[in-house]
Amino acid sequence: MSTRDRPPPRPLPWDAGVSDTGSRARRPSPSGYGPAGTDTADRLRAAHAHCQSLQDALVALRDHGLEQVAEWGRHLAAILPVGGRLLAAGNGGSAAQAQHLTAELVGRYQRERSAYSAIALHADTSAVTAIGNDYGFEELYARQVAAHGRPGDVLMLMSTSGRSPNLLAAADTGRAAGLPVWAMTGPRPNPLAFRADDALCIGSDSTATVQEAHLVALHLLCETFDHEIGVVDGAVPVDGVVTPYSPS
Repeated sequence: MSTRDRPPPRPLPWDAGVSDTGSRARRPSPSGYGPAGTDTADRLRAAHAHCQSLQDALVALRDHGLEQVAEWGRHLAAILPVGGRLLAAGNGGSAAQAQHLTAELVGRYQRERSAYSAIALHADTSAVTAIGNDYGFEELYARQVAAHGRPGDVLMLMSTSGRSPNLLAAADTGRAAGLPVWAMTGPRPNPLAFRADDALCIGSDSTATVQEAHLVALHLLCETFDHEIGVVDGAVPVDGVVTPYSPS
């Protein structure tokens, strides 16, 4: 088909009001988004509320949670260099957060350093599907904790609700195996915070806010870990790069 034979392109919904002379009238909103102007104002109000919710959660984390997160970082800095390991688990977005944490430890956060052992338990798809198929979803993480967990390791469980049965089962298995169990959850009270040895609970009813605050907490944990590793290893940061300190 030649270009002369092609039909003219269909106008887009927001192109209504464009005249043959090229002058443009006020664009209506795309179908399904309400009258022009109203939708934008509603979305801005929702965005403002979202940001305010996160700001409130971070203020609470700053005022009440920093020492707890720092203590977790110090503990990891004490055990990982001598063969300990972090096991981490969550569901959905919290699984992504767990894997984010393990990636920062196996790779690096900000400073060059050694690699340390950390496993995101949802990432082994063959084990996950086999366990889920043979034992049920509730045993998804508990069985992996039983397989991988050793005294001296740490189990980190992340859940916005604090009520996921597979994480509750993992917490019970971890404690039975002698692992310290840490939890990051949404508001107290919740069963996972109760079963964990220590829990950081974000007091927000918004799942998104809880996950976003968890991400900040993970980065703060990594900052403490890197600082403590630098102290333990005698590493000195130079222009953003950590190099071993050698006494003269």
